[in-house]
Amino acid sequence: MILLAEGNPLNSSALIFPILECLHIAGFGLTVGTIALVDFRLLGRGVTGGTVQELAKEMAPWTLFGLVIMLLTGPAMFSSDPDMYYLNWAFIFKMIFLLAAITFNYTVHKKVSSAGGPAEKTKWVAYVSMLLWCAVVFGGIFIGFLNSTLDFGKI
Repeated sequence: MILLAEGNPLNSSALIFPILECLHIAGFGLTVGTIALVDFRLLGRGVTGGTVQELAKEMAPWTLFGLVIMLLTGPAMFSSDPDMYYLNWAFIFKMIFLLAAITFNYTVHKKVSSAGGPAEKTKWVAYVSMLLWCAVVFGGIFIGFLNSTLDFGKI
C-alpha cells in the first residue's frame, strides 16, 4: 500500500480538500456545461441563435479553462489518499471514461461541431458525447460510495 497520504500537506487542514473538491466540481461543471451547450445545438435544441460552428468556437476557451482546472485539482485530490482512489472501481471507471470523453471531444466532436455536416452524423456525435460525459459524472459520484474494493494481492 502507498503511504503517500500520511505526509501530504493536503491532509493537514480540514479545509484544503473540500476547497479543492469545489474547484474540481466547478471546473468539471464548466467543461461539461459548455460541451453540453454545443451538443444540444447539434441536436437542434437549446441555444438557437447562430450556427453550431459559432457556438463551438465561443465555448472552446471556456471548455479548455474548465478542463485545466479539473486536471490540476484532480491529481491534487488523488494525492490526498492514492490507495482509496486507485483501488476503487468507480475511480477506474471515471478515469477510463474521462480519457475517452476528452479524446472524443478533441477529435470527432471538434471536427463535426466546427464543420457541421449531415444531421444524422451530428446527432450521433452529440449523443455519444453526452453519454461519455454522463459516465464520467456517474463514476465521480460513486467514488465516495465505494470503499477500496480492488485487492491486487488476490490476483
